[in-house]
Amino acid sequence: MREIAVSEITELTARLCEQANLFLPEKMRELIDEMANKEESPLCRSVLRDISANADCARELGVPICQDTGMAVIFLEIGQEVHFVGGDLYKAINDGVEKGYVNGKLRLSVVSDPLKRVNTNTNTPAIIHTSIVGGDKVRLTVAPKGFGSENMSGIKMFTPSAGAEDIINYVVSVADKAGSNPCPPITVGVGIGGDFEYSAVLAKKALCRDFRVRNSDPFYAEMEEKCRDGINALGIGAQGFGGTQTCLYVNIEQ
Repeated sequence: MREIAVSEITELTARLCEQANLFLPEKMRELIDEMANKEESPLCRSVLRDISANADCARELGVPICQDTGMAVIFLEIGQEVHFVGGDLYKAINDGVEKGYVNGKLRLSVVSDPLKRVNTNTNTPAIIHTSIVGGDKVRLTVAPKGFGSENMSGIKMFTPSAGAEDIINYVVSVADKAGSNPCPPITVGVGIGGDFEYSAVLAKKALCRDFRVRNSDPFYAEMEEKCRDGINALGIGAQGFGGTQTCLYVNIEQ
């Protein structure tokens, strides 16, 4: 049995909250540059290049890439041979979120009640998804989900007779309805299967998957490409200015 102090989890969570909001992964920046080169609209091409420049400024100045620093979504994988000591694990994670958001001067968007709407001033509580895996290690993924994009999400309960084309058409329709609201170019996570809440968790997991890795099942990998192409055919474009490049990629988990 390996013992891990929850204080280590707090520090790790705080660091990841800041890093996720301040640093766009280099490969993602390269993908945006590639998208700019493909863009047929001069205006949208300019916007995409401004987005890349903004990411460079954020990295250099230590400020958030976007003002919508969102709600902290945590994926926590715990090895079954791990024993946490020194306090409550979930409190340690929320303490880390508070530390990362407050010390990092990130926007505090979370309220204590959805209707009474009193700000907690800590950006907590976080959304924590926990799974038990083999081994004696802990893997923690911090995925801040901006509310501008979260509010554009959709879910549909399909009948058993629905096929791939029905799902592709639905994904494209959600992006079409969202339009410029999620500040395209967008990345899309799709969860298929399970029940009502599990499909949404799958969609969040899909967003966390490296965009360079397609679904391991060729059937779903093809669906990913068709969804992306369908969204790009809508003509929404970067920031909604009407272009050929709206969606960076679509990841599907099933």
